[in-house]
Amino acid sequence: MTPVIREIATGLQFPEGPIALPDGDVLLVEIARGTLSRVKPDGRVEVVAHTGGGPNGAAMGPDGKVWICNNGGFQWIDMGGGRMRPAHQPHDYSGGRIERVDLATGTVEVVYTHGPNGPLRGPNDLVFDADGGLWFTDLGKTRPRDLDYGAVYYARPDGSSIVEVVQPMLTPNGIGLSPDGKRLYVAETRAGRLWAWDIEGPGKLGKQPFPSPWGGRLMVDMSTYRLFDSLAVDAAGNVCVASLMEGGITVVSPQGGETEFIPMPDVYTTNLCFGGPDLKTAFVTLSTTGKLVAIDWPRAGTPLNFLNR
Repeated sequence: MTPVIREIATGLQFPEGPIALPDGDVLLVEIARGTLSRVKPDGRVEVVAHTGGGPNGAAMGPDGKVWICNNGGFQWIDMGGGRMRPAHQPHDYSGGRIERVDLATGTVEVVYTHGPNGPLRGPNDLVFDADGGLWFTDLGKTRPRDLDYGAVYYARPDGSSIVEVVQPMLTPNGIGLSPDGKRLYVAETRAGRLWAWDIEGPGKLGKQPFPSPWGGRLMVDMSTYRLFDSLAVDAAGNVCVASLMEGGITVVSPQGGETEFIPMPDVYTTNLCFGGPDLKTAFVTLSTTGKLVAIDWPRAGTPLNFLNR
């Protein structure tokens, strides 16, 4: 697949977490700017809310608010030519948290700052199940000589319960559900691997025995410089993983194994979502160059709970 890339918006400050709304707008976060922003179809950008820290993944919740994984912020590396990329935990690191934003008022509410075993370090991506429960990853933070183990959590949207489901895990990032909601996918950034677990109930995963390091089933393992970021799942069950360094989208079959790689013009192709009337438009964040682009997708995306249904 050689996509025709349509540029929607430019000048964004490391965009991530796109949400394609039914009215044609796209919500996304600007990590370096510390905002939730709205991109209009004509490319105009409006700030919805100032979250501070490092807003990362975003999803529409059962309460009609936008839920955000806030990683607490990054140091930034100037790549030249107006490009930048994230680095270590910054001196003004504000702590990891799960937030929700009222789209009507821009009010930001912090819902979770801690899991059952300590503070959240760098929440990264999230997805809601049909019951309104929140699966999310905590990638952790890196420092010049050490890094955190990450984890996968499940939380209730009323703030009443948070469970640590997978821990430890090395840099868990993108997270998503199969079209039938019975399987959880998590992308592991530094190793370039995609994992799958069967869901046995709210916050409960079936675990593979040793030697699986995280209890998941390995779906694909990159042997190149390609690293994995966030992901979306299409209606055929393919897991579409935004891929770093080689810059593109890695398509993984629901049976496992790479089926296709769609190159994109940014080494930090960080995320994608499906939108448009038939969910056959993939909106992709190209983060070092600060762009939101769109490409036609040969299959419809999986409708997201509380957004597309």
